[in-house]
Amino acid sequence: MTRSSGSLRSAASTCVLLGVLTAAFGCGSGNNGEEAKNNMTVTKGTKDSTTTRTAQVSTTGGNPVVLFFGTSLTAGLGLEPDQAFPALIEKKAAAEGMPITAVNAGLSGETTAGAARRIDWVLRTPADLVVIEGGANDALRGLSPDAARSNLERVIATIKEKQPTAKIVLLQMEAPPNYGVPYTRSFHAIYPDIAKKESIPLAPFFLDGVAGIPRYNQADGVHPNVAGERLVADNVWKALKPVVAQLDRVAKRG
Repeated sequence: MTRSSGSLRSAASTCVLLGVLTAAFGCGSGNNGEEAKNNMTVTKGTKDSTTTRTAQVSTTGGNPVVLFFGTSLTAGLGLEPDQAFPALIEKKAAAEGMPITAVNAGLSGETTAGAARRIDWVLRTPADLVVIEGGANDALRGLSPDAARSNLERVIATIKEKQPTAKIVLLQMEAPPNYGVPYTRSFHAIYPDIAKKESIPLAPFFLDGVAGIPRYNQADGVHPNVAGERLVADNVWKALKPVVAQLDRVAKRG
């Protein structure tokens, strides 16, 4: 996968002021303990409400379970749970005749190292598809791309070990320009390299058309607002739809 310099500039424009963005993404704590366990939500059916869960999803109505594992960008920081893109994708899937149960396991401030530690607990929720969004907080801190790569590989290895039948989709993330072109290029390359190595689909940069555009972001300039989340959901659903369609066919055969 390759990206134009224009796309990279679009991604970079989300991070004009590193200090502001660091506070916005909540990089300071990277909560991975008990608080992490209280940040999983499951959307049941196609209704507009989400219910906080700290245990396995026990009632899915027979729908495939799609687990969205990521940072505040997945959690929908600053929004209601039903406004975050995982819940919106559940609605899109239902509208297109392939209902799913979306589980939002986003956690604000989490680095890929935290994700590698947390994934084992999150996988107590049985999933048919795991969507991985990670790396934003690593990039904001200027952490090693090699370390981020290793951590994401650990996440994927854990999924394959704990839930070998689950499909996996990786979301492309981009780094801010603060640390120079070599860093942004190295960071960008993490995702297509991992996708190729692990033989999993790579979704394009999910904030494309949203990042750096004020009308689609909250006051922090980083996290999408309600309108922005709709665009993010569109971006992610385009990549997930073929995978979800396969899950739907398997469910119907079962």
